[in-house]
Amino acid sequence: MAGNAPRRQPTMDEVAGLAGVSRSVASRVLNNAPHVSRAKREAVERAVRQLGYVRNPTARALATRQTGAAALVVSGEDPSIFADPFFAQVIVGASAALEEADLHLMLCLAASERGRKRVEELLRSRGADGVMLMALRDGDPLARTAEEAEMPVVFGGRPGGPAPRWYVDVDNAGGAREATEHLISRGRTRVAAICGPLDTEAARARYRGYRDAMLAAGLRPYPPREGDFTEPGGAAATAALLTQHPQVDGVFAANDNMGVGALRTLREAGRLVPDDVAVVGFDDLAVAQVADPPLTTVHQPIRALGREMARMLVALVNGQEPTPLILPTRLVIRSSS
Repeated sequence: MAGNAPRRQPTMDEVAGLAGVSRSVASRVLNNAPHVSRAKREAVERAVRQLGYVRNPTARALATRQTGAAALVVSGEDPSIFADPFFAQVIVGASAALEEADLHLMLCLAASERGRKRVEELLRSRGADGVMLMALRDGDPLARTAEEAEMPVVFGGRPGGPAPRWYVDVDNAGGAREATEHLISRGRTRVAAICGPLDTEAARARYRGYRDAMLAAGLRPYPPREGDFTEPGGAAATAALLTQHPQVDGVFAANDNMGVGALRTLREAGRLVPDDVAVVGFDDLAVAQVADPPLTTVHQPIRALGREMARMLVALVNGQEPTPLILPTRLVIRSSS
């Protein structure tokens, strides 16, 4: 009757032994992790075929304490934030990279006290293999919780204070500087900046870039006119700007939504763009292309931001030590300047 006994399944150790590699290398190949040489990958795949090894997802999760999911957490107050074109592109990029690593994407919004507590519990309980955190403001308790969490955490954009160990950001200051230099090159000498919330590092960095370009050109920078990264916020900030500084001839808006709001207010005030006032935004969202007039803007690789955050997280999950990454920006010139 022994011949009817079920055939014992080969183990990962046997796969590694037949392939002539360590167990960790065999595990990385089976989990489709990067940074494995082609020769070793082919050796492991050969051993898998010869032994008839079948990966058991349940056993893998129990052995590694992995859940097969990664969370994207946005610290915001409006549930519709995931419909914002910026975050929508981040999600597309992150989702594609996680799919390659066989990880599911969880979306979490830390909008209320209850929402923040749920995210903190996720971080403390290892309810995911790793977390990507975005849109943190100064003093956000999630930043400290993330630093203390016993799971990989990657920041999308740098929070205020000391830089975290792992983050992906864009060259906010460099992009803003290039935008302002472009306005100055067009003969604009009274250039103002509409900023995002100044309790975010991205908004501060973009204002620094504007200020540095103005000072380098021997021009006086205007104090930051704070907005909220929305079109109505940009419109309101521009209206206040025109009331206080009617002589302004250039506007750098720290994102495209506020740039479109600035265009609307200038039009309502009878100011021609770009004849009277030139405008430059930041992001290069679809709204910049259909604005009236089409908006000159700083392109940031938003989808790549999501993709690189996810890739960095996957590397951490696989036991690697990635380094922080700053993505480049570039100016896209259209009719508004």
